Amino acid sequence: MPEDALIHDKNAGIERLLEIMRRLRDPDSGCPWDVEQDFSTIAPYTIEEAYEVADAIERGAWDELKGELGDLLFQSVFHAQMAAEAGYFTFQDVVRTMSDKMVTRHPHVFGDESRDKSADQQTVDWEKIKAAERAGKAQTGTLDGVAVGLPALLRAYKLQKRAARVGFDWPDASHVLDKIAEESRELVEARDALGHDEIEEEFGDLLFVMANLGRHLGVEPEAALRRANAKFIRRFEGIEAKLADRGKMPSDSDLAEMDALWDAVKAEEKAAE
Repeated sequence: MPEDALIHDKNAGIERLLEIMRRLRDPDSGCPWDVEQDFSTIAPYTIEEAYEVADAIERGAWDELKGELGDLLFQSVFHAQMAAEAGYFTFQDVVRTMSDKMVTRHPHVFGDESRDKSADQQTVDWEKIKAAERAGKAQTGTLDGVAVGLPALLRAYKLQKRAARVGFDWPDASHVLDKIAEESRELVEARDALGHDEIEEEFGDLLFVMANLGRHLGVEPEAALRRANAKFIRRFEGIEAKLADRGKMPSDSDLAEMDALWDAVKAEEKAAE
């Protein structure tokens, strides 16, 4: 069959992948698991693959990045195939939409505008174009279009960034630090006197302001937290290694011993820098 020839042609590029996806979704001869999926069941995998791309970049794992980018591309192909089956759009529509968007949003590259402007000015111009696009979609509010499905910390950062563009922002980081102190006090008061819902609300307020501090400091909070997570894993594994040298596991230890080992691991890292 011609389709089989395409599937086994390693130089066929994106058309090969599209045919593989079509065959996987074939209700008569495809994979039962792939056939049963829909947009909502595949969406979590799409998010997971995007994070695995970010993880490979964070670790500098360039050999892995090729595969992770392929996994993420496959997610787009999967969604596009389901959309084509439902009559919504095709993969080529996705490509055309993205290409048109990039051309429209870069008039200084593909149009008559001058390239002789700063990156900051390009960002301002980009936001103006995006605002016009949102208006065309009847998204007239400042915060319209900030995706609901984003991780909450990243969404907080983007909401605050969007509000800041219309002047709703503290003038500098010192005011944000004052607000963090205020929210911390309110969280302590809630812990001592209020119920779980109020504690959760105050904790959320504190996280929200912490995201804003990151923005004022030029730190993307999601990336900063990923880095902190990686550091915690690295140092805790160091504790486990030192305990293993003593013939012990964490369950055989106590907080005092593990805390001392944490400090030792931290000191070794500092000395190696």
